[in-house]
Amino acid sequence: MFYEPQNGHGLPHNPFNALITPRPIGWISTRGTDGSENLAPYSFFNGVSYEPPQVMFASTTSKADRARGKDSVGNIIDTGVFCVNVVGFEMRDAMNATSKPAPRDVDEFDLAGLAREDCETISCSRVTDAPASMECKLVKVVDLPGDANIVVFGEVTGIHLRDEYLVDGLFDVTRFQPLARLGYRDYARVTELFSLRRPGDGWEPLKH
Repeated sequence: MFYEPQNGHGLPHNPFNALITPRPIGWISTRGTDGSENLAPYSFFNGVSYEPPQVMFASTTSKADRARGKDSVGNIIDTGVFCVNVVGFEMRDAMNATSKPAPRDVDEFDLAGLAREDCETISCSRVTDAPASMECKLVKVVDLPGDANIVVFGEVTGIHLRDEYLVDGLFDVTRFQPLARLGYRDYARVTELFSLRRPGDGWEPLKH
């Protein structure tokens, strides 16, 4: 089939998200200027550069109690910082709990029963038990076409890695099985890997 999005797809559910899979989940923690804290997952998330390391996530809905975007975006605009927490398979239910639409004054760390710790380079909390966390300072906020489509870019200023997932100097994702977003209500987890050697590089693929 072929369809033009502006004319509709005629299917029971929009297939767009199912085409861009799997997508890593950025579990974004922020702190407001009043000290309140927010934690929410975003599946339009990815890294965008190595030097300096930078990431992005996109928010696609708005809230009545926020002038622009959702609580995450509002807090980042106000404070200039945020933290990206990696979601392992064991934290799937907690992550899902923090996706609940909630008033601005609701603390999702408390809502999901999650421990928190202060970040090192920014004024924000991170998820204590996350396999990894990336502390970020705001680079740019970009408004896209649409009612509430906002992209946030950040430079990574500090990285936390759980020691138990470092094996022979490599961060072994199979030990915590990162969660990925698919289409509809579906998710996946990484359980096994394979390596491909890029032509001309000097990297020796690991044997799994």
